[in-house]
Amino acid sequence: MKKIQMVDLKSQYDQIKDTVNASIQEVLDTTSYINGPQVHKFQKDLEDYLGAKHVIPCANGTDALQIAMMGLGLKPGDEVITADFTFAATVEVIALLQLTPVLVDVDADTYNISIEAIKKAITPKTKAIVPVHLFGQAANMEAILAIAKEHNLYVIEDNAQAIGANYKYADGSKKKAGVIGDVASTSFFPSKNLGCYGDGGAIFTNDDELAHTLRGIVNHGMYVRYHHDVVGVNSRLDSIQAAVLNAKLPNLDSYNKARSEAAAKYSAAFAGHTNIVTPVITGDEDSHVFHQYVMRVLNTDRDALLQHLLDKGIPCAIYYPIPLHSQKAYADARYNEADFPVTNQLVKEVIALPMHTELDDEQIAFITGAVLEFLK
Repeated sequence: MKKIQMVDLKSQYDQIKDTVNASIQEVLDTTSYINGPQVHKFQKDLEDYLGAKHVIPCANGTDALQIAMMGLGLKPGDEVITADFTFAATVEVIALLQLTPVLVDVDADTYNISIEAIKKAITPKTKAIVPVHLFGQAANMEAILAIAKEHNLYVIEDNAQAIGANYKYADGSKKKAGVIGDVASTSFFPSKNLGCYGDGGAIFTNDDELAHTLRGIVNHGMYVRYHHDVVGVNSRLDSIQAAVLNAKLPNLDSYNKARSEAAAKYSAAFAGHTNIVTPVITGDEDSHVFHQYVMRVLNTDRDALLQHLLDKGIPCAIYYPIPLHSQKAYADARYNEADFPVTNQLVKEVIALPMHTELDDEQIAFITGAVLEFLK
């Protein structure tokens, strides 16, 4: 059996090596390393794929989220509601901009932000909601948009983990995650479903005026060289990373399909086990692109299971071991433990199994067998 990887980027590269190498060589030949033709091609092709009017490439996913908030003109002290159970980058940029993060609990089934918790958290200072499409599945966007409309709030989608996922509306229509709210951010970190070979990110919006502002912000506030019209940052997707993404984007749907098929095999192997809660998919099979396969284990020592798998050469991880409201950097007297019952339980129960496009049946059988051996 081939060695199991948490993310097998080498095997994925081997499948597209010629295309990737030729794309990178084009950059080297033209020496257009910043904002070159490869960046413009990627921007246009991603707009077409997502159905977005505007894609603004930038240096990484964290910058993308920060720049999105800068573009909306949020002011210090404005409250921004987001999920407690997610990676720290989401709340990090809120704090960096001197906005006030308001962390709320998540849904027990999907791990995405709780609609009822959002409603309870709104105050006269609330200006935006940041739903995180966690592990590859969009949050309940229809409900979030309804709340935002009622209270005149911005919706900023953190789409770092769900590029390519389809969100299904109640009427059966679909949109890609990331083009539903006012603006969205994504990451092209190498392990993402659409990853480059370094850092990269992008912002999406259908708002022409906002897109214009964002394009200035990513480039030192310039629209004309040496004319600084807005306060900006230096955050650009370099041409070599765009070249890699151009090679990968045509394969994104097949990558996501392979992840979904691997996830289905995991879930089938665990079906009916009283101590395993497998991921819940709320829409059609294309609504979850499984950036991670995160399940819950009940009535057992989760950390001992983690070590059992590691001892067998199976990489695995805990996403996430500590709630954001308990992190030293973001602890706040405003938070009451009673307001986070789901998050506080999830951090004790979740475990992420290997998930990538190259998982084969032999590996999946070995991984699931090792889990079941421990939980028997």
